[in-house]
Amino acid sequence: MLNKISLWLVLILTASTLGSCASTTQDSVAGVKRTQLLLIPAAQVDNMSSQAYTQTLQTASKKNTLNIDQAQLKRVRSISNNLIAQVASFRADATQWQWEVNIEKSEQINAYCMPGGKIMVLTGLIDKLQATDDELAAVIGHEIAHALREHGRERMSQAYMQQFGLEALGLVLSRGSSAAAGNASMQAASLGSQLFFALPNSREQEREADKIGLELAARAAYRPDAAISLWQKMSKQTGGKPPEFLSTHPANESRISDMQALLPKVMPLYESARASTRP
Repeated sequence: MLNKISLWLVLILTASTLGSCASTTQDSVAGVKRTQLLLIPAAQVDNMSSQAYTQTLQTASKKNTLNIDQAQLKRVRSISNNLIAQVASFRADATQWQWEVNIEKSEQINAYCMPGGKIMVLTGLIDKLQATDDELAAVIGHEIAHALREHGRERMSQAYMQQFGLEALGLVLSRGSSAAAGNASMQAASLGSQLFFALPNSREQEREADKIGLELAARAAYRPDAAISLWQKMSKQTGGKPPEFLSTHPANESRISDMQALLPKVMPLYESARASTRP
């Protein structure tokens, strides 16, 4: 039988869990509205991510690989800013995030957007794929979608529960002052960037990022069907294996089929956006 303290912790956890199940984004053309388990506070995740991103910038700067090609940097920032201008369609608070966009010289075909809007594009993605603006928008939009959906926070919450157990999580959520709570909080903080980079997105999370990324690109006047040609390029470049940022499954027929099914819904958004930007 549970003692009173354990019962109290379970009740706190249950209440917190119920209160933490919600969709992080508004329903839209993409149709992404799955409820998510988000137990770790968003501020804590954003702080951990910001620290990890700062460390990445410092390391790249020391290696003289940060923002070397100014023309590439200007291009990537322009595309990213056009996409960021559309995030209110999915969540209004994201317009207030401290967005940051940088590039790092690397042979890797990779890009990511950390919680809170910290974007990094590795130049291998641009150089090896000879990516068009529309194709770059597809990648960056996909990564922004992960941040909007708070997939990193979701993975951290799930991993924390598995690693430290319900009782330890209850202590953290109740803001307990005991040594156990303090130790659990420190362990959670140390997992931040490690969990973000080490834990792969689930297949469902990748599907959500595909859908929202497609709509985001269309709203920003980038051809949404460029996502299909991009995934095909990446599949050839990596010998059929998924690139690092599509870690759970490759750009296979099923994935391409899902995007093709969504195209008729997002193409009107693209046409409207293009019409408003034409002179």
